[in-house]
Amino acid sequence: MEPSWLAWAKQLQTIAQAGLTYSKDVYDIERFEAIPNLSIEILAKYTEMDSSIMKDLFANETGYATPKVDIRAAVFKNNRILLVKEKSVGKWSLPGGWGDVGLSPSEVAVKEVKEESGFDVKATKLLAVFDKKFQAIPRLHHMYKLMIQCEIIDRLAAEDTLPPLSMPRNTEAQIQLAFKHLYNANEPVYLD
Repeated sequence: MEPSWLAWAKQLQTIAQAGLTYSKDVYDIERFEAIPNLSIEILAKYTEMDSSIMKDLFANETGYATPKVDIRAAVFKNNRILLVKEKSVGKWSLPGGWGDVGLSPSEVAVKEVKEESGFDVKATKLLAVFDKKFQAIPRLHHMYKLMIQCEIIDRLAAEDTLPPLSMPRNTEAQIQLAFKHLYNANEPVYLD
């Protein structure tokens, strides 16, 4: 679970965004404009990150606040799973990234696998819907992660030989859940 201070800061930001999106009264707008500063103060206190960076990363969004969507592809062959090395952290992850406007989740999974590994794949099954707030790794934005099974041709990692994983992107438990789906076609979709 995420720390209380992070949940409070996110909630304040969400209230501010909704208020600024829908308020017409000039005094209400003025009040809602002050709220993001409170969320930035909370984040700066607990993270020791500069408040100007926080504002750029977190409090500059407009419109009604909604969760971000991270889409990951679980690609199997011969009981091996495709992992890609994340350049930014040097650790391994399922191929994937942010959902793209105009593309379905399946299309994003296929696109990300091609961009990150060079393989052409076909999306075949939704395996899980995760809410990142239940992970031990706090995030500034509320996020949902969709795990989509895809079919591929070659070069995959075995279940029992996983390299060091890029934890903000996926956990070992999430990859193990993907293997459960591989071994049992009737495994129900996991939903937080």
